[in-house]
Amino acid sequence: MTQTIQAVRGMNDILPDESALWERFEEVVRSWAHAYGYRSIRMPLLEHTALFRRAIGEATDIVEKEMYSFVDELNGESLTLRPEATASTVRAAIEHSLLHAGAQRLWYMGPMFRHERPQKGRYRQFHQVGAEALGYAGPDVDAELILMCARLWDDLGLEGVRLQINSLGALDERRAHRDALVAHLKRHAADLDADSRRRLVTNPLRVLDSKNPAMWPIIEGAPKLLDHLGEASLKHFDGLQAILKDAGLPFSIDHHLVRGLDYYNLTVFEWVTDRLGAQGTVCGGGRYDGLFTQIGGKPAPAIGFAMGVERLIALLQEAGGSGAAEAQDVYLVHQGEAADRFAFTVAERLRDHGFSVAHHCGGGSFKTQMRRADASGAQVAVIVGDDEAAAREASVKSLRVERAQIRLALDALPESLSQLLYAEES
Repeated sequence: MTQTIQAVRGMNDILPDESALWERFEEVVRSWAHAYGYRSIRMPLLEHTALFRRAIGEATDIVEKEMYSFVDELNGESLTLRPEATASTVRAAIEHSLLHAGAQRLWYMGPMFRHERPQKGRYRQFHQVGAEALGYAGPDVDAELILMCARLWDDLGLEGVRLQINSLGALDERRAHRDALVAHLKRHAADLDADSRRRLVTNPLRVLDSKNPAMWPIIEGAPKLLDHLGEASLKHFDGLQAILKDAGLPFSIDHHLVRGLDYYNLTVFEWVTDRLGAQGTVCGGGRYDGLFTQIGGKPAPAIGFAMGVERLIALLQEAGGSGAAEAQDVYLVHQGEAADRFAFTVAERLRDHGFSVAHHCGGGSFKTQMRRADASGAQVAVIVGDDEAAAREASVKSLRVERAQIRLALDALPESLSQLLYAEES
């Protein structure tokens, strides 16, 4: 017997009931991004591998272990399914000279790919919503992006999502902190886990991001990056905090918040929750002023964030969000050779007037079709037999309210149906 083919591990189907919740989430996101003046950008799923190696950093877990990369047999190029979208956004901005027209507020939504261990809310194909503000240098736009996130949680009706912020300072400040951090970690070398020993050589700052509880006492005693910040970096960070306080938005400073990618500087932030187990981050972002030059463009300041859609959907479901699809207005019942043909005319006429119509297919008796109509959740059944077809008429039966069945001419059907549905809703 032929073996059944299933989805690739960690790449999940989103079935119709759940997809309805995704669609409502996406509608909220589009309206929210528009309200802040952010315009949509769509980048390809495949990029040159060099883009991510240069942007994300050779010593990151993403580049070392998680990217889906392959060599294109036609031209020998190394290509990668995008593991994140900030690098692609900056690449597009450079390639198409977007900043020549001035600073840009951009947003995106779509799938990303990382080869990591699948778990609840974390998959190998996952989806992100992100926003990138390109060409803005001050803490005001940092605050705008953070306040955007707070408004989205409110628009979605999510509670218990907390803001953590930190500053990574400038490159020379991070180097000074790195030297102090390496010295501290070497004093505890015998107690470091395997991941931390590896990161001590390749990317010591990432040790602060360890999820291993055994490492936390060492991390707690580590030098703080804020103690190494100069006047300009502190002024930027203080400016961000002042705006957030004026807006009444609670936050905490997390001295161990470093984010996972090499391109960040100055402001970094995460939104976290206790409602998703150990994987509690639902949104993260920060400033990446050096990324434009890092991948071959002219210097430009920039900041952005990305949020995991699967995790937000899980939060919506945990909060009682329904995944049930909205029912059609009309279920179209028909039987008879002439009626079967005329039913298509009726269905399209109703759709022309904005009604959603579930057109019964597959045959069956009137009784069977009416059972399907009732189970569909539609408000009314529009019924067509050969007699109605000959007269270019249709019968209307209310499915949710006790009303007498009526028969109407096709031309009068849309207006009468509109009045009937409005009466039932009110």
